[in-house]
Amino acid sequence: MKKIVIASLLMFNGFLSAQTNPAITQWLRNTTGITGRHYVSGNSTPITDAVAANVQTVQYSTNWVYVTTNGIPAYITGPFLDGNPSLATTRNNAIFKFPLSPTQNTGTATATSGGNIGLFKNGVALFDYRDGVSYKFSTGANAGGPLGGAGDGIWNRDAVVAERVGFDCAKAHPAMGNYHHHQNPSAFSLDLQVISTVCSTYPSDGLYVINTTQHSPLLGFAYDGFPIYGAYGYANADGTGGIVRMKSGYQLRNITTRTVYADGTNVTDGPAVSTTFPLGLYREDYEWIAHASDASYLDVHNGRFCVTPEYPSGIYCYFTTVDANHNSAYPYVVGPTFYGNKTGGTATISESTTQYTLANADFNLSKLNVKVYPNPAQEFIAIQSDMIEDNLKVTLIDELGKVIQTNEILQGSTLCIMDLTTVYNGIYFVRIANAKDNKTFKIIVNK
Repeated sequence: MKKIVIASLLMFNGFLSAQTNPAITQWLRNTTGITGRHYVSGNSTPITDAVAANVQTVQYSTNWVYVTTNGIPAYITGPFLDGNPSLATTRNNAIFKFPLSPTQNTGTATATSGGNIGLFKNGVALFDYRDGVSYKFSTGANAGGPLGGAGDGIWNRDAVVAERVGFDCAKAHPAMGNYHHHQNPSAFSLDLQVISTVCSTYPSDGLYVINTTQHSPLLGFAYDGFPIYGAYGYANADGTGGIVRMKSGYQLRNITTRTVYADGTNVTDGPAVSTTFPLGLYREDYEWIAHASDASYLDVHNGRFCVTPEYPSGIYCYFTTVDANHNSAYPYVVGPTFYGNKTGGTATISESTTQYTLANADFNLSKLNVKVYPNPAQEFIAIQSDMIEDNLKVTLIDELGKVIQTNEILQGSTLCIMDLTTVYNGIYFVRIANAKDNKTFKIIVNK
């Protein structure tokens, strides 16, 4: 019964007006000319690029939204320490379209594929779990993708596991210049258990910071048009039950050999589980398990029907799944199949459209939903805004009014991090200001 009710609410969302449909309003548009920045290996000073970051324009028609982007984020990219020779390069104002009224695929689910399967709200590409490498039985080795050649395509390698050393601080890397995330786009250094040291030398913010006390922000859209959220959401689909971590329904299989799939299908053998080919190296090492009694576990597509802040009437949502340590958990974002009908993707505009604009005057601090957390804090504080159309100055002040640190949330970004390793215990104030307004938050540092 609940599923029928929520499905009806989903249909209602198809009639959202242009001024309220998040598929139109939630993109991070570049209104100040901010450009991308990147690191090169051996140099911890970022280089400023000449390519405009984030989304350039948003246009919409009755049925579609068209997003133009260079595919470059406002946060710093690189370096890629696995020998990847690419830099994040411009997509040259590529256009992506998404349906304004996404629909469930009631037939055979469409598998995700290599390359783009969605777009984050800053115009950066989303890839699925794979890196184009698979096991080749005849040679007893992996092949394809960055390794060259072609594998069997039966036991497909997990990029998040195999290519971790090649991800930058924001957990992304380029494929022939196409910068993309396979996983939750929050910096490695902000995870509860840090599994990559790249941020120590080459820090970057990523797209958002996980906040265990707040519903995660809307991060983007899959090619079927359904929204993608961060790692935390409401416990129950109707928006009740408090905030919980959204959990992948997939788990590692209990296997020592790779001869059949989880559904029992007999396939070309892969390598036996070993230190060279550990369990979890391949997508087929996982199986999906239903958790009917716990609504925080996601379905086979890595999503569920639910209420969110942007969709108070409910819609199907994907989530960027992580484990208890906030490390990425398979299938990471979307997949291995889409829930909806995959009608979006790269496009040309061949119909009349309206360009979406929103006056800067509408963005006062009271509407920005600025959050400062954790509080009390120990090693760092994150200052996050839902969306900004102008730079915000961030100042950390002690009880005597002395300025301890300053930072900025740049237009087109959503957050900044303040390092507290040299800050003493005590009460402090964080002031966020733009040219017209300011707002102050009280925090406690207690190490």
